[in-house]
Amino acid sequence: MTMKINRLSKMALATAITAFAACTDLVNKETDSIVRTSSGGFTPGDPAALLESAYKDLEAADAFALGQVCTADLIPPTRGVDWGDNGVWRSIDQHTWDQTHPFMRDSWNTMNQQAYKATEILASNPSPAQKAEAQFLRAFNMFMIMDYFGQVPFREVTQGVEELPKVLSRAEAFDFIAKDLTEALPALEVIGPKYNNGKASKAAANFLLAKLYLNKAVFKSDAPAGPYTFEKADMDKVIACIKAITDNGYSLDPDYFNVFSRNSRAETIFVSNEGVPSTRWYMTLSYAQNPSGWNGFATLANFYDSFENSDIRKGSRGKSDGTLYSGIGLGFLIGQQYDDNGKEVIDYRAKMPLSFSRDVPPTGAATYKGIRVIKYHPANSGKLTFMRYGEAVLMKTEAQLRGGNAAEALATVNNLRRVRKASNFSSLTEDNLFDEIGREIYWEGFRRTVEVRFRKFTSGEGVLKKDSYTVLFPIPLTALVSNSNLKQNDGY
Repeated sequence: MTMKINRLSKMALATAITAFAACTDLVNKETDSIVRTSSGGFTPGDPAALLESAYKDLEAADAFALGQVCTADLIPPTRGVDWGDNGVWRSIDQHTWDQTHPFMRDSWNTMNQQAYKATEILASNPSPAQKAEAQFLRAFNMFMIMDYFGQVPFREVTQGVEELPKVLSRAEAFDFIAKDLTEALPALEVIGPKYNNGKASKAAANFLLAKLYLNKAVFKSDAPAGPYTFEKADMDKVIACIKAITDNGYSLDPDYFNVFSRNSRAETIFVSNEGVPSTRWYMTLSYAQNPSGWNGFATLANFYDSFENSDIRKGSRGKSDGTLYSGIGLGFLIGQQYDDNGKEVIDYRAKMPLSFSRDVPPTGAATYKGIRVIKYHPANSGKLTFMRYGEAVLMKTEAQLRGGNAAEALATVNNLRRVRKASNFSSLTEDNLFDEIGREIYWEGFRRTVEVRFRKFTSGEGVLKKDSYTVLFPIPLTALVSNSNLKQNDGY
């Protein structure tokens, strides 16, 4: 059976409902308690209601296709007619996209709309605390636009709909985002770790600031594909931001998969509180399993083999103790699969026991081909996580290494590896740190940014178009048509 269109919509960043309504001139419909006219008139809305709406929008900002599917630890194979979808997934995986790609259009529209909604909140007489939250949410969305597309449209609420938004360059957007976060920090709450941490906090702002300065060399570079020069002052800023997060009570959870469950207490910094992240297990599980998935995404054997057997991030087989969904394992699902009662799952298409194989071709893949991945378990999933402490620790490690403190960096990464039950590194290089980041944050949606920073984005497994210009996505054609201030990125 072909994947249903409603499933594709959820996987395509949950933005299909706004693909055409969320216009690229950044003007919302009159359904969000704010009204504007063509002459630029603006009536402030209720900042509390608008903030609530903005937080609910965050799941749509989960640009999984653009942040993860294009990287080397995930493959979206076509299985007969399943997951073909006119090649949209395969073109992301192989880097053969163009300016008409629907995922890029939808992501652009959604993130720009959400950034503008935050600007509307700021113009609606918010309290100091509400203002800080809105600045964080604007920075959160603008960061992704800047990262993925290299240009950020910006419209003032006083502008009429006939006025074109100005366009911030990548360097200008960096400064704008840094200013928003720096101004917001004093008024944001100190909130410690909890599984449903869906409100802007000092820790969340410091996390985003750390990521911003860790990537400053990329965002400020005249050559998007590098080489990059990482300044020690920027790396020191990253380290200071991570220290502030630690001081707010965050730590590494000794149970890695606990982080993605309702039991998460130590690491969770910022999440989407809208529902459960069911797309994360549906997109990879077989039709024959319980719950029945869409039999899609898999990981690659080379990535799987980069884990030591002792590394708890590699996962475990399901308990199959008779409870609901107990047949589903955690981490990497490979080999024979079992149901909740310990019986072999039968692949009803192949008429044989369902055993996930190491190999998986990009097209013509059988239903059992490919190692599957579960981080959010259907029996106990937490919230869709945007920021967590494990990634923060590795940002600190990288900042220490790039800032000239190799010994401190080695100690920091080895502390994380001991918690994850992996052996110590004897030395730390950019290459083995890159691999370690991959093992820690696999399938969480943010791997592309790391690959670009380490200059490995165009050389990953499965990439067909290796041109350096692909480190930036194209500005969608619909956006170019609606705003002549935008210029297409080089190469497209």
